[in-house]
Amino acid sequence: MARIRIKTKDDIKILREGGKRHAEIMRLLVAKVAPGITTKELDDYAVTLIKNGGDIASFLNYKPTGANYPYPSSVCISINDEIVHGIPNAERIIKEGDIVSIDLGLTHKGLVTDMAVTVPVGVIDKESEKLLKVTKEALFVGIKNAKGGKRTGDIGSAIERFVKQFGYGIVEELSGHGVGYSVHEDPFVPNFGEAGKGDILQPDMVIAIEPMLNLGTKEIILDEDGYTYRTKDGKRSAHFEHTVLITKGEAEVLTA
Repeated sequence: MARIRIKTKDDIKILREGGKRHAEIMRLLVAKVAPGITTKELDDYAVTLIKNGGDIASFLNYKPTGANYPYPSSVCISINDEIVHGIPNAERIIKEGDIVSIDLGLTHKGLVTDMAVTVPVGVIDKESEKLLKVTKEALFVGIKNAKGGKRTGDIGSAIERFVKQFGYGIVEELSGHGVGYSVHEDPFVPNFGEAGKGDILQPDMVIAIEPMLNLGTKEIILDEDGYTYRTKDGKRSAHFEHTVLITKGEAEVLTA
């Protein structure tokens, strides 16, 4: 049984503030992505930006269920066939033609927002370009269906229906989730499913919606580091995410 925690008016005010800060940090991080930079340099830059704002990196030292050790960085940076949770390091150099997913959690005044984007490095191939475009559009299809009174299955079903026409693999083991008081809360918000099923979306719930689409198979593998998920066939993957507030009408994007 999902234990869904509805946010108070004060919480929502803080999450709005945090979401704006989060979007600005992400904008600056995206602008920093270029051939020759290491993933560690990007992570260090994020640390500086977060500290300058007086906030905290939510993922640093966060230990998800089943993990053997806490996550060691502030940002998850995943390249090409890496889907999510790539650990930055000084040896990993970003190259022209790569696609780079940046996933950041921000804690502002004790409350967490979550956001991810996948960015092209210089000129990328047409196939990757289309993957990024469709994944971003899939996120907004999900957001459009995140209305009070509907269910989590309505979000997943809408995303799945939209993606089906392109033939991409939808990652099923990883999903969106509740957020705010911690990095991961109920409910589970999958990117596939059946309309009318799942948990009811209630006004003042806060959730992260995050489609992860693969060029090939939906099958995934976990790296030896215990965090980085990759596509099983080695093809590229894209990931976009926003934190949204459920209302009686259209969802409000807090990380816009």
